[in-house]
Amino acid sequence: MNAQTIPAADKAQPGKNMKAVAKTLKGRWNAPLAGYLFIAPWLLGFLILQLWPIIQSFYLSFTEFSLLEPARWIGLKNYQDISQDRLFFNSLKVTFLYVITSVPLKLLAALLVAMLLNRNIRGISFYRTIIYLPSLIGGSLAVAVLWRNIFGLNGFINHLVILVGIAPKNWIGTPSTALGTLVLLTAWQFGSSMIIFLAGLKQIPGELYEAASVDGATPFRKFIRITLPMLSPVILFNLIMGIINAFQMFTSAFVVTNGGPVNSTEMFALYLYNKAFGSLQMGYASALAWILLVIIGIATAINFIASKYWVFYETETEGRK
Repeated sequence: MNAQTIPAADKAQPGKNMKAVAKTLKGRWNAPLAGYLFIAPWLLGFLILQLWPIIQSFYLSFTEFSLLEPARWIGLKNYQDISQDRLFFNSLKVTFLYVITSVPLKLLAALLVAMLLNRNIRGISFYRTIIYLPSLIGGSLAVAVLWRNIFGLNGFINHLVILVGIAPKNWIGTPSTALGTLVLLTAWQFGSSMIIFLAGLKQIPGELYEAASVDGATPFRKFIRITLPMLSPVILFNLIMGIINAFQMFTSAFVVTNGGPVNSTEMFALYLYNKAFGSLQMGYASALAWILLVIIGIATAINFIASKYWVFYETETEGRK
């Protein structure tokens, strides 16, 4: 509040003006204070259960700590040992292979199913619910155990291949196919990405497709020229979230294959878990966790930087007009 905004009648009453200013400042203080009180439970939980463990983990990554003895500062030794660890590089290779195969497959399945469900037909809500259901239970231990039985030597998949004249195979116990079973399990859990794609498809104006039909565009050309550009921000979101989740994949590898056979499915998160709770090398595991954080951060940054070449935003077009 400046002198120009105070009415002439009030300029002669400085005491009244000061009370008005104090009342305004008090109102501005009370509003954020109420907000902070409402978010206090979450804020305390974040500070105590998340931020403080993160700080501790960073410190422990420079120590030798086994839970049985006090942490001992060793500097960069954990990181030096990691750089010479053959199993570390194997887990990194397996994880990258898993990411570059499972994420595109999951996004493709989610997009195709979302386009099929983006129709006004009878019972479409029921179909959407049934297709989304596996994603609600897909990360559970029960589903992982079921998946292990399905691809086992006496599982359902082998019963199917026998019917078509193919010899049964231990899909989980064979190094060349074990990782593929985990990729299929991830791709099967496309429900969350599908819902987001479906919401994005609902936001595309129908007039664009009508105009393209008048111009004689084929369905494939509509998909390339209209659907993909208009859906590109949603694709970017699902891509980044899929990459982050894939790098942290643990449950399926732990329950279905336990990293085998011969470390062919030992994901980074599973290797970190084995070091922390199998070998009780908490300092070493903390260093692995921070390396994983850096890898995920770099992968996310690369996607954001590359997005300016293929992601279409409607606001950018409006700004150019």
